[in-house]
Amino acid sequence: MAEQDEMTQTTAEQSGAAAAQDTDMMYQSMEELLEQEASFRGLRTGDIVTGTVERIDEHGALVNVGAKSEGHIPPEELGNRTRETINVGDEIAVYVVDNGARDGNIVLSKKKADYERAWNSIIAAFENSETLTAMVIDRVKGGLVVDLGMRGFLPASHVATKNVNALDRFVGQSIRLKVIEVDRNRKRVVVSQKLAVDEEKKVRREQTVATLEEGQIRRGVVRRVTDYGAFVDLGGIDGLLHVTEMSWGRVNHPSDIVKPGQKIDVMVLKYDPENEKISLGLKQILPDPWQHIDQFYNVGDEVEGTITRLVPFGAFVALDHGIEGIVPNSELAEQRVRKPDDVVANGQKVKVKIINIRPGERRMTLSLRQRDGEEEIEEPTGYVAPRAAIGSMTIGALLGDVFAKEEEADEVDETVEETVDETPEVEETAPETVDAPDEA
Repeated sequence: MAEQDEMTQTTAEQSGAAAAQDTDMMYQSMEELLEQEASFRGLRTGDIVTGTVERIDEHGALVNVGAKSEGHIPPEELGNRTRETINVGDEIAVYVVDNGARDGNIVLSKKKADYERAWNSIIAAFENSETLTAMVIDRVKGGLVVDLGMRGFLPASHVATKNVNALDRFVGQSIRLKVIEVDRNRKRVVVSQKLAVDEEKKVRREQTVATLEEGQIRRGVVRRVTDYGAFVDLGGIDGLLHVTEMSWGRVNHPSDIVKPGQKIDVMVLKYDPENEKISLGLKQILPDPWQHIDQFYNVGDEVEGTITRLVPFGAFVALDHGIEGIVPNSELAEQRVRKPDDVVANGQKVKVKIINIRPGERRMTLSLRQRDGEEEIEEPTGYVAPRAAIGSMTIGALLGDVFAKEEEADEVDETVEETVDETPEVEETAPETVDAPDEA
């Protein structure tokens, strides 16, 4: 009887333990369900959340978004470009299409997340007047299409170029843009490259003006070349590089020295902040050949040069090292010369003798007739050397020629001084507005 009671007690204890275990399991399942439900409630349809890529295959991608189960991105919601750019372990933004509250299957979309974030970025840029960077993906009638995470339209009138017929060259380029129109309902975004360029130029201009001083050497870009010089962009503001400040030697045309788009170092010679005029120099940062002319030339040397210009009193000859000398009429030929073009011509190569050097005055006198040897000068067509009739020549006429040569030499000295010192006066106007360079 006692044994039967003991067995009954043992069975009751076992049943109680089993019941307690079942109760614990029930509470545990309830807890897991509540936790899972809370997890699903944390993900709301339409949210954009960040998750970690756990797997990528032909069925799409699995992303851990912090819930009890991974979210699934179908292949069509990944996009071809996205599939190529994401890897396992990457953190990505995803759009919650279905939070899985009903069946536990969380459905996500990368394309929609990118689209929503693009819209948010565009609207913020429009409201805060921010500048965006986007790639031009197509040329259409009336302008260009840009990729802002969605398609944006850039009208031809808002492209920073004068040649609106050459917009094709922008395709494939990343450019800076300002948003000028947004319509979310119509999915329409209009942008401007000109406004972005103008704003950036204004900022650069303010920075340049704040630090600009005379005597500085600045790096600039040649924007426009004229007959009297070149306009150089120093950073949002242009300065004039006059032709007389380009080289220590004579410059036939500014385009011989600089070209549009070329980057050059220049010295700020004069800055007038009130009128916003800047005068620049290029030769000032180059070695002055006249300071070391004794290393190149000496009186008595015979050198070769090129006739660069003819004036009533002689011919200028360009030598090496940026040096230019003058051959007075009296030194062009043995006989009296009335006009230099009776003997030489522009562009003609000649051999001359140095008869005078004045470095302080930056002048050199040359002679064609005093050269050693009996080389003949190639005379211009139609030239006839004047001849005197021996029978009719008088002492007075001979002396007259001598005195004429002396007077002519004196005149040459005075005229050369006036001519060499004379600098063409070109009225410096405020630099015209120069269009921003094509970003091609």
